[in-house]
Amino acid sequence: MKIVFDARFTRTEHHDGISRYGSSLIAAVSKIADVTMLISDQRQLALLPDVPYVMINSPLSPMELFVAGKVNPLGADVVVCPMQTMGTWGRRYGLILTLHDLIYYEHPAPPGFLPAPVRLLWRLYHKAFWPQRMLLNRADVVATISRTTEALMAKYRLTNRPVRIVANAPQGGQTPRNPADGAEKSLVYMGSFMPYKNVETMIRGMAGLPDYTLHLLSRITPGRRAELEALIPDGAKVEFHNGVTDDEYEDLLRRSTALISLSRAEGYGLPLVEAMAVGTPVIASDIPIFREVGADAVSFVHPESPPEFAAAVTALDEPGAWQRRSLRSVERAADFDWDASARQLLAAAEEAIALRSRKRRISPRKDAR
Repeated sequence: MKIVFDARFTRTEHHDGISRYGSSLIAAVSKIADVTMLISDQRQLALLPDVPYVMINSPLSPMELFVAGKVNPLGADVVVCPMQTMGTWGRRYGLILTLHDLIYYEHPAPPGFLPAPVRLLWRLYHKAFWPQRMLLNRADVVATISRTTEALMAKYRLTNRPVRIVANAPQGGQTPRNPADGAEKSLVYMGSFMPYKNVETMIRGMAGLPDYTLHLLSRITPGRRAELEALIPDGAKVEFHNGVTDDEYEDLLRRSTALISLSRAEGYGLPLVEAMAVGTPVIASDIPIFREVGADAVSFVHPESPPEFAAAVTALDEPGAWQRRSLRSVERAADFDWDASARQLLAAAEEAIALRSRKRRISPRKDAR
């Protein structure tokens, strides 16, 4: 089976969630299938596996409407896109489009890196579900990363195509920390500072954790930083890193008491799995996707309760509590594996090819009528 994977959503300097998902999935699938990547910028190769590639237009270009004309000659059995926006006019291959989550219907602010006209279209797009249905129904199979999103897609009837899980997973090759070594009095947050991420609750909760330092790792604008700094309680310790490398991130995870994520809504929650994989306990908001990802390995709190968050942290100070949670975290993280995700994608690809072939057999009959 020849698979062409659309890698044009890969970032050029550091991964975001979509970029890391696509790159990791390509690496895993290329071990069991013939894979060619589509890129739109040579700099993307720094964050992608060593797989054959073809350079084509940006997915944000007007030429995207006709991208199938460039993909058809590659002879793909199936094309996989980690988004749902890939052009399809005139395609001659099976197609899997991906919908990660529905978070932007509830929180429609677009990513800041998008051009202004695209941000405007983004907001308009997320005001109704029918544009999403039009995009997804162009595929043969639709992929998503969680049962939570799969259920929401069914609730809002977003597609009449088969929906299949191709799960997210942490980076492989990580050795869990030794629970006997204990942890520093530090807490880690990895994520953006958009309002729905609810960083405010964890900052306010630091009032009850004077012995701990909260490390906010991601890049942040000066204006947003000033807003959050104004909320820091007297005597609380909060450190803004304004971006860290992957190595720095892993080092902080391995030393910290817990990773914190108190989002009001989330598409998946990859930092939870990354933390669990190295044996760092997680404290997270009690929302469906975090329940799915964390199961009984995570301490769940109400996202609007700073005292509840602080209490969950201090509970880890009880004798043996942190060590038990660390061991269970590693066990839970083992349920997420890129090789398993690759097999899920291959099964979805076979289904997409079969559905495409069936449509071709039926089409002549329709023409005869």
